[in-house]
Amino acid sequence: MIYSFIESAKFLIEIAILWFVFYMLLLFIKGTRTVQVLKGIIIIVVIFLITKELQLETINWILAKLFTISVIAFVIIFQPELRRGLARIGQFGMFSSQQETLEEIVKAALVMSKKKIGALIAIEREIGLKPYIESGIRLDSQVTSEILNTIFTPNAPLHDGGVIVQGSILAAAGCLFPLTQNPHVSSSLGTRHRAAMGLSEETDAVVVVVSEETGDISISVNGRLTRHLDEQEFGRVLSNIFRPKKSRKSIFDFWGKIVSKMVDSKTEK
Repeated sequence: MIYSFIESAKFLIEIAILWFVFYMLLLFIKGTRTVQVLKGIIIIVVIFLITKELQLETINWILAKLFTISVIAFVIIFQPELRRGLARIGQFGMFSSQQETLEEIVKAALVMSKKKIGALIAIEREIGLKPYIESGIRLDSQVTSEILNTIFTPNAPLHDGGVIVQGSILAAAGCLFPLTQNPHVSSSLGTRHRAAMGLSEETDAVVVVVSEETGDISISVNGRLTRHLDEQEFGRVLSNIFRPKKSRKSIFDFWGKIVSKMVDSKTEK
């Protein structure tokens, strides 16, 4: 009995570890060109299995040799992505605090607001921003208020575009965002605000804007722009957006309801 329990526990632990590794792998390749290559590899594997089943020896031999070479080719071709991913894990860990990143963004935005320095900061969520990252200059640096202030300093090479934050990493700067297609947008809004709304319309990114003319701070989410945020409101709104959602109902609540119904039914009888 004890032996079977241990074996079952080992089986569940193995499944949990494999699930975690697979999940982290998906996060690792999300928003990169590796996704397309992975699809190609899956297609080749399917073709390999079909040719093996049909006993097409020549094609099967070619595919077998191709697999051997593809391992080395994969490492060479995707060396930049692998290096960035490993550096991300090594520098910040898988459990790095997003709250620290948000605090750095808030700190930078408040400084730029006081100095009336225009800024455009996109924070990636579920939908990858890889196409927009490729339109700018790759940085892959830690998010700090000093770096953000330096990037958006007037007449700096990258101050005209937007920056993209992925997790705890400042992925790129000088990025081009799509302008909003909303015809009801006020004509008083400048290009930065329109770009913030445009990106949040096409993705689930949260975009922070600092006005160069007034120093006002705004946040755009789902195509909607919240303007004129003061210091307290800005930090609170940004934290609330990224606050982990609590599960609506726990398993204990579920069983509690069942038990209470059973008790009620017995009482009625």
